[in-house]
Amino acid sequence: MRLFAPLYDQTLRWAQHPRAPWALSTLSFIESVIFPIPTDVMLAPMVLAQPPKWLHYATLATVFSVLGGVFGYLLGAWAFDWASPWLTTGNGAQAFAEAQRLFQEWGVWFVFMAAFTPIPYKVFTISAGFMALALVPFILASAAGRAARFFLVAGLVRWLGARYEPLLRRHIEFAGWAAVVILVLIFVIRE
Repeated sequence: MRLFAPLYDQTLRWAQHPRAPWALSTLSFIESVIFPIPTDVMLAPMVLAQPPKWLHYATLATVFSVLGGVFGYLLGAWAFDWASPWLTTGNGAQAFAEAQRLFQEWGVWFVFMAAFTPIPYKVFTISAGFMALALVPFILASAAGRAARFFLVAGLVRWLGARYEPLLRRHIEFAGWAAVVILVLIFVIRE
């Protein structure tokens, strides 16, 4: 069953659309708050489709991801008063205390790691606001982590994309199904 090759081709067509930068900016913003699909899924094909624009696309992804992170931070900060009665009683108290300890121990480094790695950034944006991490260091760590990630992804695709795109196209079905199997295994193992 050929599923991933048509999706790959469609993604490349969308990446060339005049409104693709708007879609990338929107995805970058909402991925930092609620959306489960990482920005890289759109950033990489856009750079592959239009390599000279890699700096522009990485900048858009970074700026809008950080703005989304600030929005997530504010959501977390505003939700504290509402959720604190449930977090400070029973089993929630221990988990909340541990999360506070980790944020106090690692602070903005926790945010930087989440911003750079595939760890869901949205969890840390909301948690940082909830834990009352200082806003300016949060923004700086987010900007550094997100920029490092998106410029690395865009730069690698720009540098290697044309060379490896035929190989990716040839093996896209295998890569797609392998990713699905790995995700299912991770889900099963975690349960």
